[in-house]
Amino acid sequence: MQTGGDIVNLRLDFCSRDAAAFAVKAWHYSRSMPSGRLVCLGVWEGGLFCGAVVFGRGASNAIGSPFGLEQSEVVELCRVALGPHQAPTSKVVALAVRLLRRQSPGLRLVVSYADPEHDHVGTLYQACGWLYLGTTARESLIRLNGRLVHPRTITSRYRTRAIDWLRQHVAADAGHVRTLPKFRYCLPLDADMHEQLQARVQPYPKRSKEQAPANPAGLDGATPIRPLHLQEAAYVG
Repeated sequence: MQTGGDIVNLRLDFCSRDAAAFAVKAWHYSRSMPSGRLVCLGVWEGGLFCGAVVFGRGASNAIGSPFGLEQSEVVELCRVALGPHQAPTSKVVALAVRLLRRQSPGLRLVVSYADPEHDHVGTLYQACGWLYLGTTARESLIRLNGRLVHPRTITSRYRTRAIDWLRQHVAADAGHVRTLPKFRYCLPLDADMHEQLQARVQPYPKRSKEQAPANPAGLDGATPIRPLHLQEAAYVG
């Protein structure tokens, strides 16, 4: 998908997992790809590769359960990994959702999370007009070499999540870490789902003044565009 106007030569298209992994390792704070089946979209400006947007089923095997949906009806926006670019990050996400919706017409909901452990409150999702549904429960992650990794990823990578084994074979600092609750955002992809979620919508969380950076976290210095309304993205068939 290519767009013109004030954003010249911005193009998004499906890309390989390797290309997305390059972007994530270079430009995303996690430096790691999520596990499981993924849909990867590359981002180009002026013909140059400048990032990737990655969708998946998330860390939970029951991602649709809280919304009464089947696994095939909901997807998580897992990574937005962009290097130097001119287009607003919110515009990139809007186009990525449109492409995904066209590829998978059975989808009804996109979810994503902002991590306060990295001083994120979801500025990007707020700029895109997503619904805020409050915080998640606290998670128990596993620390490896100073980084926090989801147990599902650990099991996929090493076939075990036993701390003693990990300390002996992978990292001496392996251990369980309880994280802060994350901010949960959702983008309903049809009118019925939008109506169903209305009772759960809460006011957007705000960053305290002492935490506010020059460029809002999650926007990579981009200027927010007008909200991504349902009629602009959700009903793309």
